[in-house]
Amino acid sequence: MSDEDPYLWLEDVTGESALTWVRERNAETVAALTGAPRFKAIEQEVREVLDDDGRIPYVTRRGRHLYNFWQDADRVRGVWRRTTLDEYRTDRPAWEVLLDLDALAEAEGEKWAWAGSRVLAPEHRRALVLLSRDGADACVVREFDLETLEFVADGFTVAEAKTRIGWIDADRVWIGTDFGAGSLSGSGYPLQVRRWRRGTPVEKAELVYEGRPTDLSASGWHDDTPGFERDFVHRQIDFWNQELFLLQPGETGEAAPPLKIDVPDDASAHVFRDWLTVTTKSPWLGHPAGSLLAFPFDAFLAGDRTAEVLFAPDERTALAGYSWTRNHLILSTNADVSSRMELLAPGPDGWRRAPLPGVPPLSTASVTCTDPDGSDEYFHHVSGFLQPSTLYRGTAGADGESESVKQSPALFDTAGLAVRQHFATSADGTEVPYFVVGPGDRPGPGPTLLYGYGGFEVSMVPHYSAVTGRAWLARGGTYVVAGIRGGHEYGPGWHKAALGANRVRAYEDFAAVARDLVARDVTTPAQLGIEGGSNGGLLMGAMLTRNPELFGAVVAHVPLLDMLRFHKLLAGASWIAEYGDPDDPADRPHLEEISPYHRIRADGPPYPPLLLLTSTRDDRVHPGHARKMAARLREFGHPVLFHEHLGGGHAGATDHGQTAFNEALVHSFLWERLTPAT
Repeated sequence: MSDEDPYLWLEDVTGESALTWVRERNAETVAALTGAPRFKAIEQEVREVLDDDGRIPYVTRRGRHLYNFWQDADRVRGVWRRTTLDEYRTDRPAWEVLLDLDALAEAEGEKWAWAGSRVLAPEHRRALVLLSRDGADACVVREFDLETLEFVADGFTVAEAKTRIGWIDADRVWIGTDFGAGSLSGSGYPLQVRRWRRGTPVEKAELVYEGRPTDLSASGWHDDTPGFERDFVHRQIDFWNQELFLLQPGETGEAAPPLKIDVPDDASAHVFRDWLTVTTKSPWLGHPAGSLLAFPFDAFLAGDRTAEVLFAPDERTALAGYSWTRNHLILSTNADVSSRMELLAPGPDGWRRAPLPGVPPLSTASVTCTDPDGSDEYFHHVSGFLQPSTLYRGTAGADGESESVKQSPALFDTAGLAVRQHFATSADGTEVPYFVVGPGDRPGPGPTLLYGYGGFEVSMVPHYSAVTGRAWLARGGTYVVAGIRGGHEYGPGWHKAALGANRVRAYEDFAAVARDLVARDVTTPAQLGIEGGSNGGLLMGAMLTRNPELFGAVVAHVPLLDMLRFHKLLAGASWIAEYGDPDDPADRPHLEEISPYHRIRADGPPYPPLLLLTSTRDDRVHPGHARKMAARLREFGHPVLFHEHLGGGHAGATDHGQTAFNEALVHSFLWERLTPAT
């Protein structure tokens, strides 16, 4: 295959020629999709959903306050705010606004987007605020005073970079940022872990640990749990392999070498109070991949490998996650992609466990907040495709059930709709789960939208989306979510089955679901649209070029499409462990085979219409992927529309207006292509 690429110039993110091309394509797409009455109606309905005051304001507890970030029609960029539990329980809580990003953006002439905060415990007086320019992953960091509600004039401040930062105490932080040549990985993430003291230049911060040039990243953090204060360094070797080190002083007062926590590199380890918890991705100590194991931490450091098995998988059940409260662990699992939750607690006779009730079939439950240093309080929410989210608050170990504290409104009409789960048989005989949401009594096939991802251990689970409900389901469409291999629906083995040279298994799974939908008379190829973003955008490109006869329309958001150059573009090198290395002769053949950009042909079956959406400010997946794909498709005469927001980052949008516009483009495109006028 030739390495010549006539569209390399489109990889110049802000080059004038490239941006001129972008503006021309944007104008074509706007002209093609925004003129119909359906576009404005969908845009307005989506904006109403996004701005609805009844949305649940999810919170994080920090001391006596509950913190939340909120955007609506009047606060486009959003406000960081807090309230008390008593207020939060009311229908209309009184919020104290801490930082108004709209006012900040106007004052500084910068399109700031919220990227999170780090609040110093236990006083919760100071915060490190992360601000992104128009949605990029790279952020600036500023110290903020939560009493005066002002930025600290001489506080910790870091220039724009993909910075990792966290408090040690009032005068010190752990930091990894751009310190110049050799301090960043090929993906742009910090390799150096430094201890930075207040009042000193950041470049003078003490170097404590440095990852290897081939690593993905390194970071340090301080565990401030009272009575268990300690510091750790994390080395991310690649996307799926890592090392965790405990930092400890030497006998003479000098720092001792970091002590590696001796678990497999592909396992995830977490230390909480007396316990080390390990999530396995391959068999270890006689336990299968996908297990959750607990060890007394001090005993583990002394060499004891006797594990308490908190979760052991089976062929239908996988670990979804876990969260600590002060004295308990909340365990979340998926059984055929539907949630179950249990409450566990260590005791003198082993770990006690009891189910957390209130999780209906074909739904998803997850913990949204705990207070592990202070109490056994927890918040968790439950939702389903037709079930608006309910947020519960409980106290682990206390008598009585959790209380419902917030309920999302029903923002689309579900009358006559039903949820069903089916299994499609893939090319190698594997049964692939998928959910169908739509009319329960439709006499024949109809317009259907199939969504998928298939990578990076991301599970496609039931969830309530009022945007999809308004724009698609309420208009008579059927919505389908496929749990193809590459995700985590059935644990690490489900992911590894489509890793590297086996990526084609994910594509075969998705095609099998499409064929099964037709066989069940849910839809026809001409009425079947598909959608995915990021790695799911790669899936869309694969479907377009591998199985064009199965689909009537394709939508790809911020997609990855050039699999021979992805490792040279922005954060792309970090995904080599997922896909393979284009510079490795052993990997290049399968990457050529799955690269949508290189599979485009002028002859053969016609391609279904494609809509590509990306962002100039996406510093994770390079916008050149979508740009070049559109250019080559146009060259070969295939139907393609392209739109690129100048801002938005990898999310594709930073405010509700941009999001509503994008959704209106997508659903107008789908309705017009899948239900053409006769």
